[in-house]
Amino acid sequence: MSSSEKQVEELQRENADLLARVTAREKKSTDLLDRATANEKRSTALEGRMSSSEKEVEELQRENADRPQVAFSAGLTDSGSVGPFKTDITLKFSKVFTNIGQAYSPTTGIFTAPVRGVYYFRFNMWESRRSTYTSVVLYHNNQRKMRLSDYIDRSGVVSASNAMVLQLEKGDVVYIVLPSNYGVRDDSHNRIIFSGFLLFPQ
Repeated sequence: MSSSEKQVEELQRENADLLARVTAREKKSTDLLDRATANEKRSTALEGRMSSSEKEVEELQRENADRPQVAFSAGLTDSGSVGPFKTDITLKFSKVFTNIGQAYSPTTGIFTAPVRGVYYFRFNMWESRRSTYTSVVLYHNNQRKMRLSDYIDRSGVVSASNAMVLQLEKGDVVYIVLPSNYGVRDDSHNRIIFSGFLLFPQ
């Protein structure tokens, strides 16, 4: 084989190696491009999911902002004994701890439903005077819904509590009545509390 032929073969081998290397790099570039395209698609999908989630959060925030917020809690008095009286009286829980929505009036002792819905109410009584009848009654409008009663026949204290869920129309009222000839006692320890809040509107 002549020197020229050897040079040609050498050049052919070098060209073949170079072509193989270029082909490998092209394949690698194609793989990288495919991976980049796939990542871009995943990124686009994630952005779409994030956008959808953000819209859901905004919708929930709007719903919560539009939903009425109603809650109150109030203690009876720091003055000690209340009653007995000759007639029934509506107890005025004057120590307001919470009154979100301003639906409870400490002036009248009456809660007025600002919206139609289902509400939760809790109340209790406490008495420490000997030989005293004690009782409180939960009213919805003019209807008696629940009563707590007891009698202290010796030294000591009597306490009781209860709760009720009521479906109210807008403008309905709920309040606590001290029946005639019964007494209760409260002080700075907040022994008698009237509380309520809106569970959900309807």
